Amino acid sequence: MDKNSVFHITCDTIRKNKGLSLAVLLTVSGSVMCALVPPLILEQMINDLTSRQNLLLSAAFAYFLAAALSGLADAAKESLITIFGQKVTHRIRSVMNDKLLRLPAAYFIKNEPGVTASRFMNDVNTVDSLFTSGVISMAADVCKLVSIFIVIFTKSKGLGLLLLMITPVLFGMTRLFQKRMLKAQIENRIAVGKTNQQIPETLKNIRTIRILHRENYMQKRYGKTIDQSFIAQERSNFYDAIYSPIIISVSALLIGVMMTAAGQSGITREFFGMSAGTAAAVIAYVGNFFNPLESIGMEIQNVQSAVAGVRRINEFLKEQEENLLEESVADPYIQNNNGSPAVSLSGICFRYDKNEPEVFHDLNMTVSEGETVIINGRTGAGKSTLMKLILGLYQPGHGQVRIFETSPHLIPNEEKRRLFGYVEQEFHRIPGTVGAQISLNDPQVTDEQIQKALDTVGMWEVIQSLPRGIHETCTEHMFSQGQFQLLSIARAIVLNPKLLLLDEITANLDSKTENQVLMALNKACENRTVISVSHRLFEKQKNEARIISL
Repeated sequence: MDKNSVFHITCDTIRKNKGLSLAVLLTVSGSVMCALVPPLILEQMINDLTSRQNLLLSAAFAYFLAAALSGLADAAKESLITIFGQKVTHRIRSVMNDKLLRLPAAYFIKNEPGVTASRFMNDVNTVDSLFTSGVISMAADVCKLVSIFIVIFTKSKGLGLLLLMITPVLFGMTRLFQKRMLKAQIENRIAVGKTNQQIPETLKNIRTIRILHRENYMQKRYGKTIDQSFIAQERSNFYDAIYSPIIISVSALLIGVMMTAAGQSGITREFFGMSAGTAAAVIAYVGNFFNPLESIGMEIQNVQSAVAGVRRINEFLKEQEENLLEESVADPYIQNNNGSPAVSLSGICFRYDKNEPEVFHDLNMTVSEGETVIINGRTGAGKSTLMKLILGLYQPGHGQVRIFETSPHLIPNEEKRRLFGYVEQEFHRIPGTVGAQISLNDPQVTDEQIQKALDTVGMWEVIQSLPRGIHETCTEHMFSQGQFQLLSIARAIVLNPKLLLLDEITANLDSKTENQVLMALNKACENRTVISVSHRLFEKQKNEARIISL
């Protein structure tokens, strides 16, 4: 059994909730059995009336009680199925969240955030409907159909044969609808994922869109994906809409044929004939026979939508994870004092996709401990990609990356911030306080370390002037662009890392702000190995920096 699947998660949930699972099974069985009783009591009551016997009050009470129990059984069944479905979806989201933490950076490059969010929300919600109004309810309805068919056949062999003849036709129609709906639901899920991706993109770039008056362009993008979703959903709704009228028409036709045949003489009367009470019971059973079929028609859409969601969830759970080894490396960069290179890349070949050209081919590079290196090259030469290879976010197709003779994948995650400090072009703010922007809510970062990092970059006095200091909630417009970049440097050096990686951190700054950042950066780079992607940074400040061209 594949442990990374919705099926395995569901089985695991059943094992951990045996009492609930047993209760669901009992209520489903009880619901099926209770549905058979009221028509039988009705049959006896009508037969007694037609034979001019007195109708006992106890019979009427029994009918009322049987109908009430049937309704209560259905309500209990629906409630327990809902609770069970919620437990399964809660477990699925927990497993998916754990999976998300183990995915390599390459996954987030290839997959848009909106598509991933759609898997967590829309696809998991369809799995919930798989239980609340899908496969379990459908199983209960199938059991009802079988039991009602047996009762009808014992009451009227002719009607039983008619049902036996028509059921395969209805089943074939149901299968056809299932296939058509499944295709439409998959297309709808893909379109919804694309639409979800466009929303954050638009919000992020709304100012540029309005300044350049490109609202029509964004509207067309939305319109295309929304139309795709609408068309797919309309196809699914069409099959669902025509299914119920077909079932109702067939039900009325069968009852008409039965009553007409029962009124005939000879063999036909013997084959279809029945008492008035039996006729009333059979009519009730026929209605109950087609009601589950009608429900199945509505449940098909939920099941097929859930199947599409399950497939997408399973695809996500089977995504290749980071090649992390279980063995730990205890502070290799601290214990190493034998003069080995701080960073070493040998024979590196890398491409983002097998169908794309190589970014690097047989790349070799060595950076000594304490050295400052500037990576130079044209746009698209792979400078930022090189940084992510050193950080261990990407893995090379061939060759080796070594940090103090250790693969970055062998370094425990909780230790990486003590080794790597990484500063990007833009500051990425997280929800929370100013201090949280530096610590990233890492419990190993203390307030004293935050203060020291802010003091190093020249931001401590600015933070102190805030009403609550580092505990003040950080907002989008609290600081200037240059100040946010200083916070980014403080975030990178808060745990005093040995390596400092700088990726074009002054590219978006004016000259005055750049000088302020450079002054802070000079202090931050002291006694560290520095690898910088910049055309201007250390060319102004560090004449001793070594330049490596890509």
